Amino acid sequence: MTTTSIPRPAHRRHIEVADADPHERGVARGAQLRDGIPAAIEVYDRLFALGGITPAQVREDAERALDTIGRFRAGARAEIEGIARGSGTEPWRIAALNARTEILARSATVPPGECTTIVRQLVGDSGSTPRTFGVQTWDWHIELSALWHTLDTRGGRHGYVGLSENGILGKIGVNSAGLALHFNILGHARDGIGGIPMHVLAAIVLEEAGGVAEAVEIIRGAPLASSGSFALFDETEAVLLDLSPVGVFAMRPERGTLLRTNHFLTPEPAADEKSWLYQPDSGERYDFVRARLARTQPPATPDELAACLVTGAGEPPVTCVPDLDQPLGQRWASLATVTLEPATRTARVLDGTPADIGTRDWRVLTAD
Repeated sequence: MTTTSIPRPAHRRHIEVADADPHERGVARGAQLRDGIPAAIEVYDRLFALGGITPAQVREDAERALDTIGRFRAGARAEIEGIARGSGTEPWRIAALNARTEILARSATVPPGECTTIVRQLVGDSGSTPRTFGVQTWDWHIELSALWHTLDTRGGRHGYVGLSENGILGKIGVNSAGLALHFNILGHARDGIGGIPMHVLAAIVLEEAGGVAEAVEIIRGAPLASSGSFALFDETEAVLLDLSPVGVFAMRPERGTLLRTNHFLTPEPAADEKSWLYQPDSGERYDFVRARLARTQPPATPDELAACLVTGAGEPPVTCVPDLDQPLGQRWASLATVTLEPATRTARVLDGTPADIGTRDWRVLTAD
């Protein structure tokens, strides 16, 4: 199957908001997505139902998540409530979108097929400043292919650019201080509701953190009840985090590289990993990309790094192309490919898979 089988909108939506009041930023975002948020809610309702999660459970989880968000960051709750107001939607509905990963953790019948991330840290001659850049695929259900957008949000401590789904505060991006964040989901036996949803935490980090050290401090202070991975890097520093209900664990670059698929890379959370969720797929993708990087010249540009994510028939699905004959919940696709460069505060978003590079245009966003 070719990548042309992935349905995509003719014009990908771009959202711009700028207001010092987070509620008003939310209102502006919700108004721009007024026709797209109900469609996202409908798809997630179907995924929740497929996973055996009742509407009552969804609402209870969403309201609990919203309360937790409000205790940790009142501004994040205000922005979610603003999105609800701007889109004419009940606040718990927007909270459910933001906590969709945590709610879906209840399900045993909607297995995820997820993303691949690489971050490179190049160090030149002695005393020179390192250069960092990263790339990832965002792999998710094909039913959401028209329901995500690029984003430019200003008014908080730092502005940031990147991409997110309709109604969801954040996902992948770089901020005006030069902090970049790539995002992968992991699975732990204790995952659930009760902490800060991973997508909300990503937005908080991009809005507040001026660099890697500050980002790690924010994350370590957050109540966590679910799992994920943030690859965090600025102009000089890079770290890969295992986030889980049992703690936050950090890894530094190995030979100048951070590599992430969808399994834990540190022992403590790995001991209770939901390995059936992502394996053997995650391990196969990780080993394939690691071997490819080891036998080639180290990528020196974001484009060279992105080329490492191109795969085809007979190879692990780093480039993820769906089988459209499969039912809801089993049609995975690389919905986007994203490169981040802290030095230039630039995110490049390709509305396509890594195999589409060169045939589709990048959207270039700058957080200045």
